[in-house]
Amino acid sequence: MEDRLMVSVSGVRGTIGGTLTPHIACDFGLAFARMLKAGAAGARPTVAVGRDTRRSGDMMFNAVAAGLTAGGVDVIDLGVVTTPGAALATSRLKAQGGVVITASHNPIVYNGIKFLQPNGAGLAAPAAQELKKIWEAGQFDLSAVENVGVQRAETRTHGWHVDAVCEMVDLKTIASRRFKVVVDSINGAGCAVTRLLMEKLCCKLDQINGEPTGQFAHTPEPIRENLDQLCQAVRKHGADVGFAQDPDADRLVVVDENGVFIGEEYTLALATAFALSHRKGKVATNLSTSRMIDDIAAAAGQSVVRTPTGEANVAAAIIKHGCVIGGEGNGGVIDPRVAPVRDSLVGMALILQYMAQTGKKLSELAAMIPHYVMVKTKFPCPAGVAPAVAEALMREFSSRKDAAFNTDDGLRIDLPEAWVNVRASNTEPIMRIMGESKDQAVVDALVAQVRRVADAVIASAD
Repeated sequence: MEDRLMVSVSGVRGTIGGTLTPHIACDFGLAFARMLKAGAAGARPTVAVGRDTRRSGDMMFNAVAAGLTAGGVDVIDLGVVTTPGAALATSRLKAQGGVVITASHNPIVYNGIKFLQPNGAGLAAPAAQELKKIWEAGQFDLSAVENVGVQRAETRTHGWHVDAVCEMVDLKTIASRRFKVVVDSINGAGCAVTRLLMEKLCCKLDQINGEPTGQFAHTPEPIRENLDQLCQAVRKHGADVGFAQDPDADRLVVVDENGVFIGEEYTLALATAFALSHRKGKVATNLSTSRMIDDIAAAAGQSVVRTPTGEANVAAAIIKHGCVIGGEGNGGVIDPRVAPVRDSLVGMALILQYMAQTGKKLSELAAMIPHYVMVKTKFPCPAGVAPAVAEALMREFSSRKDAAFNTDDGLRIDLPEAWVNVRASNTEPIMRIMGESKDQAVVDALVAQVRRVADAVIASAD
C-alpha cells in the first residue's frame, strides 16, 4: 500500500519512520500557533495537548509542543488521555485550541495529530484547510525568547470525563443492576478512565488488554475479525455485555450477552434509540451510516441530518441543528452534553442505562431495531483518483431513473432497494465502499459492481 502523509479535516496521519516525522509534527505545531495567534488579538493562546498510548506518542508530543511553544503558545500537557477526554479538557480549561496525538484505529506503525476548536470539536473544514495552507507555505512566526510559550501539566482529565458522563445518566438505575461487563481497552488510552467509569456505575468489570502500554494485543480497529478474545471473554464470564474500544477510546463496539458481535453500526443505533425514548430532537450522522438511524428517528417522530464523513462535520451539524445525539456508524457516539466528539464512555453509559431501564438483554434491544445488511470494503487508492471513480459510477448508473446521486462525500447512490457510498479515506491512502440493503445478495452485487468500476478507473490511471 502506498505510504503517504494524510492531511484532511480529520487531522494529520502518517507512519512513524516514514511519512510522519518529528520535523513535520513540529511544523504543524508552528502552523497551529500562527493560526491561533492571528485570532488572539495580542493575547498569548493556550493549547491543551493529550496523547494515546502509542510508543511514538511521547516523541510526537515533544515535537508538536516544541512547535507550539516556539510559535509563542503555552501548552497544557494532559498526558495519556482519551480523545473525548482531551476535547472536554480543552473546553474546561478555556484553551484556545486542543491537540490529540493519536492515529485512532490505525495500526501501531501510524500516529497522527488531531486539532481541536476551543469547544473541543475538531477543526471545521475551512479551518483545517487554512491550517494546511499555513503548513504548506512554511511561513511560521518564531517567537523571541521572552515570548516563547511555556508548558504545564494537568492531571484532572479522567475525573472530569467520568463526572460529565455520569451527570447525563441515572446512576442509581444503572447501579441497581450490578451489570457484569467485559471491556477490551486494547492497551490504549481508555484503560484507566474506563475502570473509573465502571466503578462509578457499580458494574463488575472484567477488563482485558487493560494496561496502557501501547502494545496493542490485536489489530486495533474494533471490527469482528479482531475481537475473538472479547467474544470468548463475555461467554466465559457470563457477562451482560462486552465493549471494545479503539486506542484513543473514541469508538465503541458492542458484543451481546451471548458473546455475539452485533456490528459496529449498532452502537450508535442503540444509543440513539435510548436517547430518543426520553429526549426529543434531531439526530446527526454521516452519509455512510446505516438507515437504521433513519428508522429509529422516524419512529420517534424525529428527523436525521446527514453530513459528509468526518467527525468534525457531524459535530458541526449537531451544534447547528441542536441535535440531541449524533455520531458515525463506525461505533462513534456523540452526546453534546459531554463533548462534541465521538466518545466510547458516552456509548457505554447510554447503552447500560437502556438495558437497565427496559430490563431487556442487549440481544433483545438489538432485535427491536429494523435490520439491514451492510457490506464495507476498502482497497488501496492512488491520490487524486477518487473524482474519476465518482464520474465513472455516475455514468454507470445514469440509465437507472430511480437512482439518486449525492456528491457531498465522494459519491452516494441511493436506489429503492439499497444504497452505496464510495469515497477516499480521510485517514488512510485507501478508498472505501459501503453498501446496505435488507437483502444480502442485493448489496453484495451492488458493492461488486461499484468495485469493478473503481478497479477499472484505477488501472487506467496507473
